[in-house]
Amino acid sequence: MADKKVNVAIAGATGAVGNQMIECLEERKFPVKNIKFLASSRSAGRELKFMGDTVVVEEMTEKSFKDVDIAIFSAGGGTSQKFSPIAAESGAIVVDNSSAWRMDPDVPLVVPEVNPHAIAGYTKKGIIANPNCSTIQMLVALYPIHKKVGIRRVVVSTYQAVSGTGKKAIDELFDQTRAIMNFVDYEKKVYPHQIAFNCLPHIDVFLDNGYTKEEMKMLNETRKIFEDDSIGVTATTVRVPVFFSHSESVNIETNSHITADEVKELLSVSEGVKVVDDPENNVYPLAIDAAGKDETFVGRIRQDESIENGINMWIVADNIRKGAATNAVQIAEILAEKYL
Repeated sequence: MADKKVNVAIAGATGAVGNQMIECLEERKFPVKNIKFLASSRSAGRELKFMGDTVVVEEMTEKSFKDVDIAIFSAGGGTSQKFSPIAAESGAIVVDNSSAWRMDPDVPLVVPEVNPHAIAGYTKKGIIANPNCSTIQMLVALYPIHKKVGIRRVVVSTYQAVSGTGKKAIDELFDQTRAIMNFVDYEKKVYPHQIAFNCLPHIDVFLDNGYTKEEMKMLNETRKIFEDDSIGVTATTVRVPVFFSHSESVNIETNSHITADEVKELLSVSEGVKVVDDPENNVYPLAIDAAGKDETFVGRIRQDESIENGINMWIVADNIRKGAATNAVQIAEILAEKYL
């Protein structure tokens, strides 16, 4: 890949995830020939840095993708639905971070540590989807176990950082915390309830079955990525007053027996996973330690004593990096190396 350079566009370059995508491209020394930063008209004209050079942000239009090899989108579902097909028709391969294309049967949904082979399916529509952040970190940790002994059922409760909602939510947590500590009134704008010093069991909209859309994403995406519709998945997703990194309590029932020690050994040599598990010394994955890192951290690995083939674990990852930007750049790396 070092000898092959590609033309890249970042759609939504001025947002939090877009900024992180730019950083990831730099950090991972992605073989960029030319780069375009695209955004809405109100952000056009801004200047961003890439590899020491100044790049002027352009307004995204139907003509933005001429001569682009890979277009990485983090611009929202509506924008992606409009512009991803246009980019693909222009000859670019789209890696999309929104939920717009995830469940399209003709669009691969990819976690590079889990199903890199699925990338080959991009030829159907010219689009590859990045999974939901909470799904990505869970499956990075669960896939080695699923591959070895099979997973029959997953029960997950998530504790998700406000950065998953965007910059306005980060500001709201900060402003509410400061206001409460100073006995000052505050206004709720992003969330329906106070997020500071609180937990909200409500991420995305509620559906007719009583689950939220976020919870159903975890079910549907797990089955698609694992290519196994028989896996039972149930989720409760919770927004917590943490700025960065999602945490998850995950319980799995496996098809055949595996011990907690075997899981620790298996995950310790698995791609993208870092086992942090020494409870006697208060060592386990923490959101503040995962922030800014690309690994998925796993700890509190133990037998579920209520069933014969059960394992409990605690999974933490930076939702803006591995949960979004890094995963997309990893997909782009495979595209550049194997498909362009």
